[in-house]
Amino acid sequence: MKIEFHYDFGSPNAYLVHKVIPAVGARTGIAFEYVPILLGGVFKATNNVSPAVSLQGIRNKPDYQRIETERFCRAHGISPQVPNPHFPVNTLKMMRGATFARTQPYYHQYIDAMYAAMWEQALKMDEDDLIARVLDAAGLPTGEIVAGMADPAVKQRLIDTTEASVARGTFGSPTFYVGDAIFFGKDKLRDAIELAHN
Repeated sequence: MKIEFHYDFGSPNAYLVHKVIPAVGARTGIAFEYVPILLGGVFKATNNVSPAVSLQGIRNKPDYQRIETERFCRAHGISPQVPNPHFPVNTLKMMRGATFARTQPYYHQYIDAMYAAMWEQALKMDEDDLIARVLDAAGLPTGEIVAGMADPAVKQRLIDTTEASVARGTFGSPTFYVGDAIFFGKDKLRDAIELAHN
């Protein structure tokens, strides 16, 4: 039983999914495969925009989004993300780092550190010194990861992974795949779990 979780650190809803995955895995036995994609690349390829843009000027819908987030957090016993005053943050370097770390034993430690920096500490995670500071604080091999972010092969791998995700149907994050079945949004996590469990 496996669910692919296509994520970008810039999505607050993907962060909330990340927070509930450990409990879901413990309860169901489902394994989650974290697949790093670049949301900016996804948006460009699909002519999509972030909710921060698409909800501007719409009456009531942003308020409903906040209510829905509060319900999700209550249902899963987690705290909502901390608003990041720097949002939207350019996540290119972080996602290149994730692409590199995906081949390393500390991949999930890297993911935890980046998500915490973005949505618990509300840091401007497109700045090199902040990225290095977060990696140091997490006990991760900062030099190795920073070098990986600059590796042309890693850069190309993130492009390839993003393009492959779009080719499968991705237009935003969080997106889940159970086999060939696609589910979008944190509220569809339950449907993905149900399919993976059957």
